Amino acid sequence: MASRTWNAFTVPGFRVVWVAGVLSTAGDQLARVALTILVFQRTGSPAWSAATYALSMLPALLSGALLSWLADRFPRRRVMVVCDLVRAGLVALMAVPVVPLPLLAVLLVLVQLAEAPFSAAQGAVLPELLGGRYEAGQTVQQVTNQLCLVAGFAAGALVVTGVGPHTALAIDAVTFAVSAALLRVALGPHVPPVSLPGDALASRWRRSWRQVAGGAVAVFGDRRLATLLWLGWLALFTVVPEGLAVPFAQEIGVGGGWIGVLLAAEPAGAVVGAVLLRLVSRRMRLRALGLLAIGTSVPLLGYWSGPGLVPALVLLFGSGLCSAYQVTAGATFVQLVPPDVRGRALGFARTGMVAGQGLGIVLGGLLAQFTGPATAIAAAGTAGALVALAAAAVWSRREPQAISAVLPAES
Repeated sequence: MASRTWNAFTVPGFRVVWVAGVLSTAGDQLARVALTILVFQRTGSPAWSAATYALSMLPALLSGALLSWLADRFPRRRVMVVCDLVRAGLVALMAVPVVPLPLLAVLLVLVQLAEAPFSAAQGAVLPELLGGRYEAGQTVQQVTNQLCLVAGFAAGALVVTGVGPHTALAIDAVTFAVSAALLRVALGPHVPPVSLPGDALASRWRRSWRQVAGGAVAVFGDRRLATLLWLGWLALFTVVPEGLAVPFAQEIGVGGGWIGVLLAAEPAGAVVGAVLLRLVSRRMRLRALGLLAIGTSVPLLGYWSGPGLVPALVLLFGSGLCSAYQVTAGATFVQLVPPDVRGRALGFARTGMVAGQGLGIVLGGLLAQFTGPATAIAAAGTAGALVALAAAAVWSRREPQAISAVLPAES
């Protein structure tokens, strides 16, 4: 089973998408750490630090609604290349040292507006490239993305300390530019199977809301998809430690590179979890979704005791280990969505996921302002565990074995 995971690399187009994703993900983490540390240094506020981190997520609520339909309207390679070039230019402006914090926030929002159509196009291309190897490809994507998170977070604080936040932002701009060039040269156009007709810009924007609504209807019209979506959106609770890593590090008296280690602990656990899950059959992975969803939040209950550095790292690693269920949940969701609405359904799902995570971080930051970071993280874990219990109960009634039977055979 484990050897099948790497079969995805035999598909040339997948290798292109994979390398492009590695470039932009690694650079993004440098930028995210740089901005969060920069704001906390200037304000000393957990709420503002968390809000800055969340600002890289919340714009997805708008961009998903207005822009994710582009993945079903234009050739998907073109969508990804244009989005990467737009982000490269905006991040390059953010790297200019004289840019004040308010303008930096505006530029960050604009950068994130381009994320939804890029992700929707990328998500729609992968099933076409991989076929029955799709979940294997998703596992590779998840493992390498989490490795990029680990490396980016672990190195991010050191890079900011060594060369400064503006250099980190410049590196991020370069990664987007290289990703765009690679996709343009080495990936096919991937025209949507049902191209939407062109019309006036105003009419097109009005139609975008109907496209997103169509994605929502496709999801909520199928109870299997709705339950999988619920399981995926549980991440809004478990992302809170990430948004509060900088103020939590100050609370327990550590700084510098340890901030990056705290940020890297959860994705490191997710890497190990994703590899371990590939050792068992898909049927077993589907049956375990609910239990693992609960297990992702339960370790955060340990923050009620006010853990030090080492216990906190262990708790975060354990949470990440269970969070690997997201790979199976996401891959199953995509494979169950009809191809003609796949881009819209993915845009809707990812919009909710990212916006929910941003909202969770903002609320966690506000709570931390009054109670302290450790208490805010513990509260998020408690709420997440309770919601996960309900989601797991619903999933158990969706007959995972029957769902496994209708999915394409793994290869």
